[in-house]
Amino acid sequence: MTGLKMRPSKGLSRIQERNRRRIMEAALTEFSRLGYSGTTIEMIAKTAGMSKSNLLYYFSSKTAIYEAVLADILDIWLAPLRGLEVDNDPAEELADYIRQKLQMSADFPFQSRLFANEILQGAPRIKQILENELKMLVEEKSKVIRKWIEYGKIGSVEPVHLIFAIWAMTQHYSDFAPQIEALTGKGLSDPGFRKDAESMILQMVLSAVGLNASKGKESGS
Repeated sequence: MTGLKMRPSKGLSRIQERNRRRIMEAALTEFSRLGYSGTTIEMIAKTAGMSKSNLLYYFSSKTAIYEAVLADILDIWLAPLRGLEVDNDPAEELADYIRQKLQMSADFPFQSRLFANEILQGAPRIKQILENELKMLVEEKSKVIRKWIEYGKIGSVEPVHLIFAIWAMTQHYSDFAPQIEALTGKGLSDPGFRKDAESMILQMVLSAVGLNASKGKESGS
């Protein structure tokens, strides 16, 4: 399983940061395997190779660990979206965003599925993050897309639905990997399969906003 790439925590020593990382890696393993309800503090501590009391020095509860894991997943997952800039070429920006999202679906399938499962349950533990940080980021990048439309760089489209469409098409390959593999015998780890997926998504997204899909393909070659 690919681990979390966590941001350093302020005020922690190198050893403390390493222990915190061990806990969250272990938590990701257990939450991905058994879900929130099926996972216990004892399981996480055992997987992390430390005592329960030592674990509770870093996190006060299972909920605190779970929320920290989800927050880091969201931070990783949204990093490519933060890179969209109004002054850059839309075809290259959107193509690069799609490629990064597919890369993340390939590298972080367990994280994606854990996050998706939280959303399907109504996002009880991260609703505040969704309604604040995520909403602000989507609004900010929607303004970038609207500027592209205003400047005549792309065709008219509702920005938020464009973002949702890219999320749906790229994250599907991680969230529904078992179904994809059952139907095709392949996944994003297969270079040819991944290239075909990338080409199809680029064609659909760029053509939908009046851009030349071949330009987006060339920018990533």
